[in-house]
Amino acid sequence: MASEHTELTQAEYIGHHIQNLTYGRHPDGHWGFAHTAKEAAEMGFMAIHVDTLFWGALLGIVFVWLFSRAARNVSVDKPTRFQLCVEAVFELVMGSVKDAFHGRNAVIGPLALTVFVWIFLMNTMDLIPVDFIPYIAEQAGLSHMKVVPTTDVNATFGMSFTVFLLMIYYGIKVKGLGGFVGELALHPFGKFAIPANLALELVSLLAKPLSLSLRLFGNMFAGELIFVLAAALIPFYLQWLVAVPWAIFHILVITLQAYIFMMLTIVYLSQMHESSASH
Repeated sequence: MASEHTELTQAEYIGHHIQNLTYGRHPDGHWGFAHTAKEAAEMGFMAIHVDTLFWGALLGIVFVWLFSRAARNVSVDKPTRFQLCVEAVFELVMGSVKDAFHGRNAVIGPLALTVFVWIFLMNTMDLIPVDFIPYIAEQAGLSHMKVVPTTDVNATFGMSFTVFLLMIYYGIKVKGLGGFVGELALHPFGKFAIPANLALELVSLLAKPLSLSLRLFGNMFAGELIFVLAAALIPFYLQWLVAVPWAIFHILVITLQAYIFMMLTIVYLSQMHESSASH
């Protein structure tokens, strides 16, 4: 784990490790990286979390490369352990789609596989010692470097918002605009309570992407914070007593959070493929 940082106070150390590498426009008009949380906040809404984008894109490329490699080298007679691992993940995801999705849509399977593996890879970055990559980034002249994209609420909300857009798209495509709006306006109390129906259904609809994003962000940020706290508050030679058991337990957390996000994506999209008569 991390070595002790005598040049920083514990609060500064923790604050440094939970801040993203942020690029944007400073109040004086020039563009550049923020060196403090205050500078990052002053950049406003258009500030870019460069580390989130970089690691998210890189791990997406890793996912495509791994599964492409498995597809190119597939063997029926002598499957490798890597092939068996990929097949196990594929069967898990496809089985979940078969059980939870009640419509007909060829996109759902690949989407679910992408969501599960991509989020799992991003979550797995939380197992890297907290000072390892930030130290390398510091040597390269970068003041901050967060390596777990799912600890950034912007990333988790971006993914959940994409799911939300797909829900709207397939809801209108499958049910028609009138059918989609009708389900929002006429349920659960019928046509004589349209305002109440809209209030209830719109809140329920909008809560889905919010809960989807905040659940993943909250669990992963809490896990990251425990690692950072262990590195900041515990002497280096005792950190393994906390970090190693938590890392072992965290393997379950990172897998479960990826699976939950995938399952809720499948369920939400399945609801958009069902007519009101099936409820």
